Amino acid sequence: MITLRAPRVPFTGGYRVLWRRRRVTRLLDALRPDALEVSDRTTLRWTGAWARQHGVPAVMVSHESVTALLKLTRLGPWLPGAVAGWLNRRTALAYHRVICTTGWAAAEFERIGAGNVVRVPLGVDLDTFSPRAGTIRSRYAGEGEILLVHCGRLSAEKKPQRSLTTLATLRAAGLPARLVVAGEGPLRSRLDRRAARAGLPVTFAGFLPGRADLAALLASADVAIAPGPAETFGLAALEALACGTPVVVSAESALPEVVGEAGASVPGEDLAAGVRAVLARPEPARRAAARARAEQYDWGTATRGFLAAHGTVERRRAA
Repeated sequence: MITLRAPRVPFTGGYRVLWRRRRVTRLLDALRPDALEVSDRTTLRWTGAWARQHGVPAVMVSHESVTALLKLTRLGPWLPGAVAGWLNRRTALAYHRVICTTGWAAAEFERIGAGNVVRVPLGVDLDTFSPRAGTIRSRYAGEGEILLVHCGRLSAEKKPQRSLTTLATLRAAGLPARLVVAGEGPLRSRLDRRAARAGLPVTFAGFLPGRADLAALLASADVAIAPGPAETFGLAALEALACGTPVVVSAESALPEVVGEAGASVPGEDLAAGVRAVLARPEPARRAAARARAEQYDWGTATRGFLAAHGTVERRRAA
């Protein structure tokens, strides 16, 4: 693992940008890679041109939807699609393969007729994230209370405020719900203030560096909430499913495709209806369904899919 120094981007809560192309180019020249896989569609897309110039097969992994992210801005009704189409054409032309983890993520490339897109889902560690991960429920909820968990980056595109809105609606309806928010980001202080003003029972657990700790939290919850409208896959939601915890997701994202019948999808800012629908199912059945769904996404299958995508590029190059 080689780490390059990079400045933080203001107001993003820690994102960094590799803006010194010469430094990255010198590193690539020195490494002389057999293959290149890139996950940054913005500041590192230029590496596709470097790869072509040096005869290196290159793959771009599309971890975000440009179309969905631009819709969160104020560019008007038609401009996001036009801008996204232009950017996606450049990405598709720059790389031998574009890997998308869901059909939802691939749709923006299919709209422009890109012929080099392959779908490979991600996976989950089914041993670490399991219903046997342990329970820390008593730390956050009392007897008879409903424990909700939100796990993710607290940034604007993730819409974490939707989880607080959902909690407020459930409480107003008389449900004894509590929420644990695991994660950090630029919206942390704003969310904390909102919860305090509204008197909402929210615990901000911060970033949990230990995977076992995160698994224990997810396994302890009754329902996980994944409200982001621009998610192209949603690993945190899949980890919750693996722990036997159903997930309520934004209907605007790729997550309905991942969660399937093991949760509920709801459009808009308030996901309370989805939480109530999930809680209406018998607990053993909903937990078994969550785990069964996660077992369809093992890392072995994901790894073979990624290697196959790289192998296709190598075969095309040899031909």
